[in-house]
Amino acid sequence: MTTAAPERLTLSWLESPIGPLALACDEGGVLRGLSFGDGLIKAMRREYPDAALNDGEAPAPLARTLAAYFDGDREALKRATWSLEGAAAGDGFHARVWRALAEVPAGVTISYGEMAKRAGEPGAAQAAGVALNRNPIPLVLACHRVVGADGALVGFGGGLERKSWLLRHEGALLI
Repeated sequence: MTTAAPERLTLSWLESPIGPLALACDEGGVLRGLSFGDGLIKAMRREYPDAALNDGEAPAPLARTLAAYFDGDREALKRATWSLEGAAAGDGFHARVWRALAEVPAGVTISYGEMAKRAGEPGAAQAAGVALNRNPIPLVLACHRVVGADGALVGFGGGLERKSWLLRHEGALLI
């Protein structure tokens, strides 16, 4: 089922313990994009090419949810309102990977191979990595919880230092 893409996205910035977060929200305050600084506009142009991009304030409920997460509420990200509806890659394997991310609990890590399996393509670990790299809502769709088959911290667009910080923050066991 394909839904219309948002006509307008509001871009905003929030400070966090891992650096500034760039956010893109639709007119209803629903999160459509998140970046660790650079890259948000490029990702939104890719996923929502016809949406007008305007600067504005982060929706207060989303700002509170992110603040709660960084203040130690490991479950806070589950309360963030997000959507991939109308995104260019909102259907298919990428979208299945992104939606599967929402099911990985805080403090748990899975391998790229397991992610591919959960997205319905066993043996497609490399393709899962590509999909994770294009995740428009990292942090909320927690691609930092996906690690190499040997438990190594690999492949995070926000940088491995952020990935390590986020996993420690969530109480994940690091090898």
